[in-house]
Amino acid sequence: MTQQKKKVSVSDLASMKGSEKIAVLTAYDYSTSLICDRAGVDVLLVGDSAGMVVLGHPSTVPVEMSEMLMFCGAVSRGAKRAMIVGDMPFGSYQPSTSMAVENAIRFIKAGCDAVKLEGGAEIADKVSAIVEAGVPVMGHIGLKPQTSSLWEGYKLQGRTADAAVRLFHDAKALENAGVFSIVLEMVASEAAEMITKKVSVPTIGIGSGPGCDGQVLVLHDLLGIYEDIKPRFVKRYAELAKPILDAVASYAQEVKAGKFPGDQNTFHMDANEAAKMGRKK
Repeated sequence: MTQQKKKVSVSDLASMKGSEKIAVLTAYDYSTSLICDRAGVDVLLVGDSAGMVVLGHPSTVPVEMSEMLMFCGAVSRGAKRAMIVGDMPFGSYQPSTSMAVENAIRFIKAGCDAVKLEGGAEIADKVSAIVEAGVPVMGHIGLKPQTSSLWEGYKLQGRTADAAVRLFHDAKALENAGVFSIVLEMVASEAAEMITKKVSVPTIGIGSGPGCDGQVLVLHDLLGIYEDIKPRFVKRYAELAKPILDAVASYAQEVKAGKFPGDQNTFHMDANEAAKMGRKK
C-alpha cells in the first residue's frame, strides 16, 4: 500500500510510459474511492459503467450528465492522490463542439482532473477544442460501449491487420488532438501492443492484453459484486456477492427473531430517570 500523497498529474502518467505500469480502477462513491486511493491506484475513472453496476441500466447509454456529476463529486471528496477522470456520457459531446467543451468544464467544476471521450478520428476536433479550453482528455478506442451495441455488439476489435491499422490511425488522430492517454478496450493483444509502441502517450488496456502501459477494470467486477455480466477479461480478486448476501440475510433473520439489537447495541436511561418515567404514567 502506497504512502504517497502527491496528486497524480498528466506529466506523472507521461513519465510512467515504458517504465512503470499504470493502475486504473473505476469508482463511483466516496467510500470506495477512499479505499482505492489508499491502496495506491494511480487513476480513478468515474465511468459511465455506473449506469449498469450502480443504477441498474442494461447499458451505459441511459446515463445522464447530472448523474455523472453526482458520482464525480462523491469520488473527488474521497480520493486525494489518484487522478480523477470523468467519463462523458452518451449525448454530452456528440451534438456539437461547444456542448463538448461546456460539459467537459462541468466535470472539472465537479472535482475531476480530466475527462474521457469515446471515439477516434471522428471526434478529434472535439478533443482538440476541449484540450484548448484547458481540460486534459483521455481517449477511448476499440470497443466503444456507448455506441457498439447500436452497430455491431460487443465484439473483439483489431482482429485483422486492416482493423488494427484503422485503430492505429484513430490512436494517432487522438494523440495529435492532444489526449494524455488512450483506453484500448477489447482490442486484440497484438494490435494493442503495436499501438502502444507507436504512440507517445500511455495506453490503458481493458481486455487488450499485457502490452498496454496500464490496465483498468470496473471495481464491481474486480470485487465480484456485479454478477449480471462476467467478461472473460476480468480477473476477480474477490467474490464478495455471497458474503454480502449472507451478512444481510443474517441481519434480516436476527431482526425477525428479536435477536438484534442486543443489549450491547442499545442505549439506556439513567436508572433513576427510568424509575421517574414509570411513576409519571
